[in-house]
Amino acid sequence: MALIPFSPPRIDDEIIQEVTAALKSGWITTGPRTKQFEKELSAYNGNEYTLCLNSATAGLEIMLRWFGVKEGDEVILPAYTYAATANVVVHCGARPVLVDVNASDFNINVENVKAAITSKTKVIMPVDFGGLPCDYTALMEVVNSGDVKSKFNAETEIQKKLGRIMILSDAAHSLGATYHGKRTGIWADASVFSFHAVKNLTTAEGGAIALMLPPPFSNEEIYKFLCIYTLHGQNKDALAKMQKGNWKYDIIEAGFKCNMTDLVAAIGLIELRRYNDDTLVVRKQVCDYYYDALSAFDWAQLPILRDEHRESSYHLFPLRIKGVSEEQRDAIIQAIFDEDVSVNVHFIPLPQLSFYKKQGFNIDDYPVTYSNFATEISLPIFYDLTIEQKQRVVSAVVKAVESVLVKAT
Repeated sequence: MALIPFSPPRIDDEIIQEVTAALKSGWITTGPRTKQFEKELSAYNGNEYTLCLNSATAGLEIMLRWFGVKEGDEVILPAYTYAATANVVVHCGARPVLVDVNASDFNINVENVKAAITSKTKVIMPVDFGGLPCDYTALMEVVNSGDVKSKFNAETEIQKKLGRIMILSDAAHSLGATYHGKRTGIWADASVFSFHAVKNLTTAEGGAIALMLPPPFSNEEIYKFLCIYTLHGQNKDALAKMQKGNWKYDIIEAGFKCNMTDLVAAIGLIELRRYNDDTLVVRKQVCDYYYDALSAFDWAQLPILRDEHRESSYHLFPLRIKGVSEEQRDAIIQAIFDEDVSVNVHFIPLPQLSFYKKQGFNIDDYPVTYSNFATEISLPIFYDLTIEQKQRVVSAVVKAVESVLVKAT
């Protein structure tokens, strides 16, 4: 019996033809397809300007650096996230401040955020776990409240202009998710999406910053600066330099090198044009199938896929098994793999990773994070998952859980 993979990318003839067209066009670095992808992403999400880069990680770090985050500053983020969210804070010399998450939806707990804010806090980085948006209304109310604003220590002109803590959303999972009926990308000051190979919309590798800074900021001007800042600080990209007689350039910043190429943007353009009415529809169907099939079992703690104000992008189906230990969960995973079904865990919490342990973080300080992690199993979701494969997934999960639970009694 063939192994059911966890999340293979959707690479079909339509994508291959567009990538081939990009190769034949002569534009394989940042060029017209990248710029078109940016425009179409902005139109899709409803934000003002979008900058495409080589990864979401680069997008998060660039926005921290743009805001002036440095040594001595603090950035608040959930303890339950992938390492990239915290690593970029460390890269800037700042201190990640980890807070516990909600038991219900895996997302950052707003009350814990409030308690963690100090005069050193410059940024809050919520994470839309599994594609379900955080409570952005509550987070914005926190940073705009008088007592929190009075603590904010603005040290750069940009920080003074904003006049409060910046909300930088790690929206790596949540392209196409909705909050109060509108898509992610407009709810934070900036939202960063991922187009990694396992994401709903892939460009093989890649990411994007959706800019939505409030007045008096000009998101157009920020976009123009970031285009330069992410290409060595060079004031002309390859497209501009290829114009007749326009070879001369200047370096106006000691910038970074993390631009997106037209080759990967070609994949993104096809993926985006069929995303809402095809990809998301199929992923929703997969998640709804799992939800309906597993709701019959008392041991299944099912994820929130949608509620009164939110709908997921269906990036993950994070099933939790009630009452099991981490060791039992691991045994369940092994038993599922023994049935030739691939599953995963999202994520190993930051305080359990060697680097962050050495920084003094202890998982005992984050009991909800640990409980969520210790009982979580992510089920496979991908476009070409057949009904027979979905049945096999559910059958393997039920068989594995019940065999481990029987042994425990």
